[in-house]
Amino acid sequence: MPASHIRHIILDRDGVINNDSEQFIKTPDEWQPIEGSLEAIARLKQAGYLVGIASNQSGIGRGLFDRTALNAMHDKMQRQLLAKLSCHIDLIAFCPHTAKEHCDCRKPLPGLYLQLAQRWNISLEGIPVIGDSLRDLQAARAVKARPILVYTGKGRKTVKQLQESKGMGEIPVFDNLSQAVDHLLQE
Repeated sequence: MPASHIRHIILDRDGVINNDSEQFIKTPDEWQPIEGSLEAIARLKQAGYLVGIASNQSGIGRGLFDRTALNAMHDKMQRQLLAKLSCHIDLIAFCPHTAKEHCDCRKPLPGLYLQLAQRWNISLEGIPVIGDSLRDLQAARAVKARPILVYTGKGRKTVKQLQESKGMGEIPVFDNLSQAVDHLLQE
């Protein structure tokens, strides 16, 4: 496929692809996909998208799990995609820091998105970014990407935050990743 026809998308992980937890997702056993999310990723891949994940993982910085556990969770996700749907996530960027560390990669700062853009050698302007939290949407706006919200995970709370905040403009909201992907593929 010529480079001009390659499309890119960035997804948050917890609350978009897999079920989220206030106690953090700390082990591969705790990592469970949201119904239909892996199939939605497969539809993106079949349509020619390169799929990246940008995920805050402050549980590492908090000492709740380590990079080996995170890698095992991502391996589980990739194995399920490959075994069930013959596809994979192209790139995964994560921030292991807590807010106290004042890094530039923790969303709502755009560092994770910029890492993906650099690895893909693209501009993020207009690239769809699907998330469930206000910080996902703020980071997307910071790089002129196209924020999309899902109700799964923290999405319902985020809708209320959006209604109270100014300056975010109109952001499309979908029930889940599957519906958001269906909409993108119909454009």
